[in-house]
Amino acid sequence: MDVDLTAPPPRSGPQPATTGLEIPHDQIDQFSPPKIRAALVKEAESLPGVFTGPSQVSEPSSLALRLYEPRGPWEAFLHPSRDEFGHIHRAGFMHLTLPAPLIEPLTKAGWVEAHPISLRPEWPDTIVMLYAPRDESELAVAVTALRASWQQAP
Repeated sequence: MDVDLTAPPPRSGPQPATTGLEIPHDQIDQFSPPKIRAALVKEAESLPGVFTGPSQVSEPSSLALRLYEPRGPWEAFLHPSRDEFGHIHRAGFMHLTLPAPLIEPLTKAGWVEAHPISLRPEWPDTIVMLYAPRDESELAVAVTALRASWQQAP
């Protein structure tokens, strides 16, 4: 089920606790159940041209989402990597790049927050944390955002 990310449904409940403006940028509560995280990983691995492995820019236990043939613009990647457009952390939250027009509606609806590194001028302002999906309906939002990130990268 695709979700309209220009007018996403509000995320239920309070915003998850995160490390905010600190790096590493982590979500510290409201994690994905193992079944939901596994479904998110399966969706990521099914995207054409994507391969997974340890992240080049995050903790080694996060699962990098990389492209065999990256051709997207600079703001579509997590730098300094030239092919990693996102990664999924063990707790189920993702760091990924999003098309700029989607960031404000997703932020207002409570799904994402800016990655602190995106506040630096030498980094794209398209890098966000998408909070860990907790159920099937939240997984639909996460998968749709993941696809939007992937679509701007190849």
